[in-house]
Amino acid sequence: MDKLESGITFKRGLHLKNRLVVAPMTTKMSFFDGVVTNDEIAHYELRSGEVGAVITAAANVHESGKGWEGELGVYDDRFIPGLSKLAAAIKKNHTKAILQIFHAGRMTDSKVLGGNQPVAPSAVAAQRPDAQTPRELTEEEIFTILDSFKKATERAIKAGFDGVEIHGANTYLIQQFFSPHSNRRTDDWGGTLEKRIKFINELVDGVTSVVDESGVKDFIVGYRFSPEEYEEPGIRLSDTLYLVDQLSNKPLDYLHLSVGNYRNHSVNDAFKDKPIIAYINETINGRLPLIGVGDIRNGADVESILTSADLAAVGRAVLIDPHWAQKVLDKQDHLIRTELSHYDQEELRISNGVWAFLEGMMPERLN
Repeated sequence: MDKLESGITFKRGLHLKNRLVVAPMTTKMSFFDGVVTNDEIAHYELRSGEVGAVITAAANVHESGKGWEGELGVYDDRFIPGLSKLAAAIKKNHTKAILQIFHAGRMTDSKVLGGNQPVAPSAVAAQRPDAQTPRELTEEEIFTILDSFKKATERAIKAGFDGVEIHGANTYLIQQFFSPHSNRRTDDWGGTLEKRIKFINELVDGVTSVVDESGVKDFIVGYRFSPEEYEEPGIRLSDTLYLVDQLSNKPLDYLHLSVGNYRNHSVNDAFKDKPIIAYINETINGRLPLIGVGDIRNGADVESILTSADLAAVGRAVLIDPHWAQKVLDKQDHLIRTELSHYDQEELRISNGVWAFLEGMMPERLN
């Protein structure tokens, strides 16, 4: 476990005391207008102090990108006081606080948006039940959204966070620009693979420039991505390896792979020899740290994932046991809580939305 306990220092100087990270997970605990609640602060505070960093649930950078009710907002200065309280709650015992920033794109609906039509790179509906057809963004609107990510980063700095994570995964707007399914544009923002990465290039360059020009010390920028899509046409692992190669040369501090299980292999026959994370790690080739994630349950899983990644992000396990990290660090896997009763919800500061997620994902752990 030497690698786990050694910690890591990023390019911009931020140091994590160990290589365990709480993964970003949707909590749906904010007020209807995106303001942080006391329950939300308590939820994060309970899971801080032992891990190296906590990455928050997605915070919306623009009103047109709200994905669900109870979502964090960072699209206006009025959110800064609440976000400051959230950052302070996370930053105990040297745990670092990272704000994930995103725009839902077509992965929302007019009800969530107060009657407005969702927007996306192209007017193509997502392949999910009851998906609404979005309105294609104009070029002027694209630049406005890019600017909103920059302003969100400025607010994260003012609120006292230690970094931002650009949420380019899970089929939201950033991924939609890269995907041939959701991006059917014929201008400079779509078409070829090189044009479909333009939005990402502009976004990453904009956010990192805000950080570097602000003069803030030890503030990092990460980027999260999903490796494959099931849609046809859709993102394939070869596309993602191209993206990862390009991002590895950017002034980022880390990349973060989003998969349900770190052991997953590609659906593409050309990449069956080893898990997806191994191909990603080889492509990065030491240029940036990689955060791995996906069904990490104990110390053995951590040791395994750290052979192909630099940090391990844990989600469900730390929901069930907020002190999971310390037990792994102390090599006391036998003390990790793996089962829940319905009486534990209040103690664990888990919202109804998260509880329903746990019931759906792991019914065997609920009694």
